[in-house]
Amino acid sequence: MNENKSKVADWLEKADHDLGSAKLIYLHIPNYFDTIAFHCQQATEKYLKAILLFMEIEFDRTHNLIFLLELLSQKIEITSDLYDKAILLNGFSVQIRYPDHKVYLTVEELETSIKISQEFGDFALKTIDLKE
Repeated sequence: MNENKSKVADWLEKADHDLGSAKLIYLHIPNYFDTIAFHCQQATEKYLKAILLFMEIEFDRTHNLIFLLELLSQKIEITSDLYDKAILLNGFSVQIRYPDHKVYLTVEELETSIKISQEFGDFALKTIDLKE
């Protein structure tokens, strides 16, 4: 595996760890709304950055999922559905980590966040071919 593919695999692994953390926390301490939502956003961000790296699209340090999708749209079609899903997670990146920004999500919202992050993971795996 060349160096770029190795880095892409590392980003995918970190994204999987964030998504796995969100799922485990949801199962065991579902009232940690902020932490679950944060990990869903982080996983999605890392999945998108893995695709960008794979496609050799340079990106700045950002947590903005919409910006990352815009960069990807230079090389692949991004559906409005993906944008809509990214918008739902976009607010869970930075402010949510601090005590002055409390978030209370319903069970349905948490499950939706996890599902969306998983969909971005599936999208990344469909888009990235590390076998070549």
